[in-house]
Amino acid sequence: MPTKPRTPDQVDVRGPRFAAWVTTAVIVATLLIWPLHPVASAVLLAAQAVVFAVGAWLGPRRHPYGLLFARLIAPRLGPVTDREPAPPLRFAQFVGFVFAGVGVAGFALGVPTLGLIAAGLALAAAFLNAAFGICLGCQIYPLVARISSTPSPV
Repeated sequence: MPTKPRTPDQVDVRGPRFAAWVTTAVIVATLLIWPLHPVASAVLLAAQAVVFAVGAWLGPRRHPYGLLFARLIAPRLGPVTDREPAPPLRFAQFVGFVFAGVGVAGFALGVPTLGLIAAGLALAAAFLNAAFGICLGCQIYPLVARISSTPSPV
């Protein structure tokens, strides 16, 4: 008996956009409080790094902001009209984790410029997704997937 080809997990596009808005708010808060409370800023960015890690590892359906969207926001919206595949979203969360991790490391190692730049880059990516639906990690994903699936020339 033939089996159906497996399609990637699909999610409502509004969930990742909501997550991007929350991420934008968290990173803006991180940058705004840094001059007053650098340690609190680093802790907030570390918390966001954990959220990114959960999204990268467990996917958008179990992402903390995704769960918030599914329980509180989605039931108040109309039916899903557009879906997107989860693997590029997981990769985008991984990229966010890397930037947030570099930011936390910069703050912790006494290199605040590195921390601020990394947080600023994560903010730019989150805002692009939230405001315009442009997911930079999702745009890079096909290239990375192609490279990682290319057999090595041995």
